[in-house]
Amino acid sequence: MAEADVDAVSAVRVRGWQSAYRGLMPQAYLDAMSVAADAERRRAWFGRRPPEVSELVAERDGAVVGWASVGPARDPDLAPGPAQLPAPLPTAGELLALYVAPELIGTGVGRALMAAGTARARASGYRALYLWVVRGNARARRFYERAGFVPDGAQEAYEVGGRSVPEVRYRRPLTPEPGGPPPVPSPRSAP
Repeated sequence: MAEADVDAVSAVRVRGWQSAYRGLMPQAYLDAMSVAADAERRRAWFGRRPPEVSELVAERDGAVVGWASVGPARDPDLAPGPAQLPAPLPTAGELLALYVAPELIGTGVGRALMAAGTARARASGYRALYLWVVRGNARARRFYERAGFVPDGAQEAYEVGGRSVPEVRYRRPLTPEPGGPPPVPSPRSAP
């Protein structure tokens, strides 16, 4: 992803939320989502994001049609804590986001982003990849399960527009690619 992709990524993300979370989050919240506001936040983040976070886009005919983000796991039970100084390199990665233009779901764009994100996670030395998914999002859960993820038992909820939205955490071990060496932790470089 380049900074020039921010507006297109925000459009994919906002349209993705409005499609995937219909009935799972308050409709007024989804209707009020703004591509411009999301792009403004994303542009500010893009300039200060940590180098170990990889942001990937999928394009068709030169247009951004999907976006994924992968980085170190954020959950305290998965990430090295401040008491572990010097902090070891994290062995758990997180699929922070994966969105596809709603009209292209089921066409392979999501699978391509998942493959690219998983490859980035392996290259970063992660032994496992985690993600959070809205519990009621059956289509996304089936997608992640087909990609080898399984619920790991962790659950939490967050508030969206005054409504509690429960999420479940999924985990997938990252085994070496066929014929390749086992993943080893290595210093991170900018994506």
